[in-house]
Amino acid sequence: MTASSFSSLSLSTEFLDNIRSLDYNEMTEVQARSLPVILEGKDLLGQAKTGSGKTAAFAIGLLNNLVSTEYQTQALVICPTRELADQVTQEIRRLARAIPNTKIITLCGGKPIGAQLASLEHSPHVVVGTPGRLLKLLENRALDVDALKTLVLDEADRMLDMGFHDDIMKIIRHTPSNRQTLLFSATYPDSIEKISNAVQSEPVEVRVEALHDKSILKQIIYPVGSTDRTDKLISALQKHKPESTLVFCTTRLQCQELTDEMQGYGFKASAIHGELEQFDRDQVLVQFSNKSISILVATDVAARGLDIKDLGAVINYELSPDPEMYVHRIGRTGRAGKGGLAISLVSDYDKPRLETIEAYTDSKLDFDRSGLPRPDKSFSLRPAMTTLFINGGRKDKVRPGDILGALTSDGYLVGSKIGKIDIFDKFSYVAVESGVAKQALKILTAGKIKGKKIRSRLLR
Repeated sequence: MTASSFSSLSLSTEFLDNIRSLDYNEMTEVQARSLPVILEGKDLLGQAKTGSGKTAAFAIGLLNNLVSTEYQTQALVICPTRELADQVTQEIRRLARAIPNTKIITLCGGKPIGAQLASLEHSPHVVVGTPGRLLKLLENRALDVDALKTLVLDEADRMLDMGFHDDIMKIIRHTPSNRQTLLFSATYPDSIEKISNAVQSEPVEVRVEALHDKSILKQIIYPVGSTDRTDKLISALQKHKPESTLVFCTTRLQCQELTDEMQGYGFKASAIHGELEQFDRDQVLVQFSNKSISILVATDVAARGLDIKDLGAVINYELSPDPEMYVHRIGRTGRAGKGGLAISLVSDYDKPRLETIEAYTDSKLDFDRSGLPRPDKSFSLRPAMTTLFINGGRKDKVRPGDILGALTSDGYLVGSKIGKIDIFDKFSYVAVESGVAKQALKILTAGKIKGKKIRSRLLR
C-alpha cells in the first residue's frame, strides 16, 4: 500500500470500494497532501489549479464526517458560480453512493426559490450553493446550519473578485464556531490570507505547484501589432485547427465584440460574460461541451467553474495582468495526461506582462517567429456536432435513455451518431453528428418521448 493510495486513508471498506468503482486509483498530489489533514479534522488552506482533484478531496472529507442518521445540514460548500456548484454537487453525489440515504442539494440563484424552499423542509445533509442565494435562505430561516460540521469555500479567490466578501462573512456568522473550515483557491492574492485569518483556526497550508508539465502542455507566443490581433487569432486557428478553443479576453465588452466579429467570419463562436441570462449561459455551455460550438470567448470571471473535457486549445487574446491567472487559464487544456495547447497573442504593450509571467513561472517563453499563414477570412472551424433542444426535462421524467431510444428506435439513426445528452428541469439537449441533424429532428418531431409529443428544434 503506497502513501498515494486511497487505501492508506482511514475510510470505511464501503467508501473505499465506491472510490475504486469510480476509477479513482491513485490520489492526485492535492488529495495526497490534503486528505490526511482534512480527515484529522483540521482547518485547511489549499491552493491548487483547476483539474487537480481538489473537489474529490474536500468531498471525501466532508462525507467521512457525516452521520447519515442525523437529518441535519452537516456540510456547506460555497461556490462562486452555479456551474461550479452543479459540478461539485454531482461529484459529492457520486462519492456518497456508499452512504445510504444521504441528501445533497444545490441552492443557487437563477432558479425559482419555491422549489428550493420545498427541498429544505426536510434538512439535507449537504448543501452546495452560491453566496447570494445561501444568504437569502439563511436570513429567511429556511436554511438551518446550527449543526454544521464542515464549511468549504471553493474557488475563494473568484468569489472575492466577484464581490462576495460581505455575503460570505454574513453566511459564516450563521455557522457554529467549532466547525471545520476548508478554503480552496486557485490563486493566492493577499485577500485570501486575510479571509483565512478571519474564518479559520490554525489552518494547515497545502500548496500544490501550479506550473504545467512542458512535455504535455505546449505554450506558444505569437507577436501581434496594434491592429491585427484578430487577424492573428484567425491565422493561429488556421494553423493549429483545434477542435474546441477557449479564448480569453480581459473585458466583457471585448469578449462580445470579438465573438460578433468571429461569427461574422463564419465561425461557430459564442460568448459567456456577466450580462448573459442563466438560460442563455447554460445553452452556450452545453453546446461548447458537446462539441456543437468550436470557439467559446470568455472573461476570467465568467469562465470560472467551467469543467470542459478534452479542450483542444486555450488562447490568450490578451494576457492577464495577473501571472497566476495566466497559469490558471492555460491549465484548462492538457489535463489528465493529454496534450494541450496554449497560445498567447502578445504586442509590445503586453511585454511587461509577459516578463512578469516568466518571472512567476521561472521559465522563458520565446516568441514563435516561424510565421503564421495569412488570415483566410473564408476559413472556418466547422463543429462535428449539432445540438437539438427538447422541450421536456427532469420534471417530465425524461432520462437520457428515453432520448436515445426515441432517436434510434426505428433503426434509421444509429447510436454512434449521437453524442452528449444534458437533462435540465424543464428541457433537454442532445448532440448529434451535424450530417444527421435534420434527420434527427424529423425523428423527434414525428415521434414521442415517454409517450408524449415533445417539441424539438435545432440550435443554430
